[in-house]
Amino acid sequence: MIVTRASESRRAASLRAPFTTPGMRIGLLGGSFNPAHEAHRAISLAALKRLALDQVWWLVTKGNPLKDVSQLPPLAERVRDAGRIARHPQIMVTGFDGGTNSPFTSDLLVALVRRYPGVYFVWLMGADNLAMVHHWKNWPEIFQLVPIAVLDRPGYRLRARASKAAHRFARAYIDETDAPGLADLEPPAWTILSHPLSELSSTALRENVVESD
Repeated sequence: MIVTRASESRRAASLRAPFTTPGMRIGLLGGSFNPAHEAHRAISLAALKRLALDQVWWLVTKGNPLKDVSQLPPLAERVRDAGRIARHPQIMVTGFDGGTNSPFTSDLLVALVRRYPGVYFVWLMGADNLAMVHHWKNWPEIFQLVPIAVLDRPGYRLRARASKAAHRFARAYIDETDAPGLADLEPPAWTILSHPLSELSSTALRENVVESD
């Protein structure tokens, strides 16, 4: 494999942290984005509006530690493709991992909170992820590090509300009518946001590509 200066430059750019200033309110949407799609954009726009955020960062990861990543496209390629889907000045796409070289969300959040002490982060996740977040490494620490906004997903709202995480942090739940102030709250604090739902998923899109080949 020949590595050109251009490809090295693209790779370096994909790992660069977005610019921030103290006091900014930033939503963090992590995932493999394999591939990114319009539902990612839709929930990001909903989060920007409902949570009164300045930016949403798409944190493209090296891979989900709970899944097989052997066929995952290169990080720089997924960052590039996600940028084409984002198409919004307040949605920043990056492969920045906080310098951790770790695939775990808890490690990334620890690094970001330390690196940007004056920034108000909110972790964004789908209701499907809340339903199984108790399988993630150090998952209670995630709730203790930053406020969390759970974006509704088709068929998952009731399962999310009945999840182990929801029960453990039930007293930290705030009504979505108070969502604009979520970023300012001391964690743990979380809510579930209603928004127009989409059936799109990265898994379904990958399967459609395979079926059409």
